[in-house]
Amino acid sequence: MAREFQRGHKARISDLTAGTDLYVGVQISAPGLTFDISCFGLDADERLSDDRYFVFFNQPKSPEEAIQLLGSQAGDTESFRVTLDKIPQQIQKLSFTATVDGAGQMSQIATGYIRIVAGGEEVARYSFNGAEFSTERAVMLGDFYVKDVWRFAAVGQGFDGGLDALLQNFGGEVAEEEPAAPQQPQSGAAPGFAPPAQAAAPPAFAAPAGAPAPAPAPA
Repeated sequence: MAREFQRGHKARISDLTAGTDLYVGVQISAPGLTFDISCFGLDADERLSDDRYFVFFNQPKSPEEAIQLLGSQAGDTESFRVTLDKIPQQIQKLSFTATVDGAGQMSQIATGYIRIVAGGEEVARYSFNGAEFSTERAVMLGDFYVKDVWRFAAVGQGFDGGLDALLQNFGGEVAEEEPAAPQQPQSGAAPGFAPPAQAAAPPAFAAPAGAPAPAPAPA
């Protein structure tokens, strides 16, 4: 059963799964709104010192393919493949973010989550909704970060502004927006990596019946 996180909760990745080749899915439902979902690969100072590690619709993978944008699948608005063993030493944090594309604000979100899937099984999920936000247009959803070992943190912190504000926050340069590149068909997954199973219709990712999983202890 997936471990349910709340804002601010942290855990070692190794306490969630023995795997290091992970699927990260983000789902956001907000009628009338669309979102840009990205991953920032940051250095020890939490800065985007190498913009090749800003993975988004116009740059769908990092140089060594440690971080790959996979697109919408398995009920997720956006998804990523993260291979922790391939991430270079200078990258100490991966920040998964969402920004409103166009007018709107995060308080209009009906439901959303970020989840981690290992070997085809969901192992962690942080759920959120618009009641947690107000006028924010950009949100840091969750982080993978190194503190002796790789860990996961449910962040859920936003601020006014959009993608430009996020780039400035991480020390990146704001470039003129380019048209989105068309999604490319995904080739067969490499051995050891298994995204969530596809169904004839997108599966509903409701919380499991029964008692909720215990909250993780702060790391």
